Amino acid sequence: MILLRRLLGDVLRRQRQRQGRTLREVSSSARVSLGYLSEVERGQKEASSELLSAICDALDVRMSQVMREVSDELSLAELAESAAASETVPAPMRPMFNPVSVTSVTGVPEERVTIKAPAEAVDVVAA
Repeated sequence: MILLRRLLGDVLRRQRQRQGRTLREVSSSARVSLGYLSEVERGQKEASSELLSAICDALDVRMSQVMREVSDELSLAELAESAAASETVPAPMRPMFNPVSVTSVTGVPEERVTIKAPAEAVDVVAA
């Protein structure tokens, strides 16, 4: 499952690290506790829109830019998740026939196969 808060935290951390800034500097500028900012960056806490705005202002980055990066990463994560799901091996199908061993009149075992007809009506003509 893809967690939006983790993707958002990753983007915020990268923005901060690109600028060479510490958590302490950004938390002070955004007026949020260092511990809480750390939890947001690690995807452990959901950032409210007000908090996100304060963090973006402290990083001097537009919120739309942060959200665009999150959206791009979400798209990639969904594609990867979808590809992984399609690579799973499907469950084996139940066979459409049941082999049955019967004994003929001569006493020699014969193998017969019973074929299950599909759900739709099928006309069978005996020869």
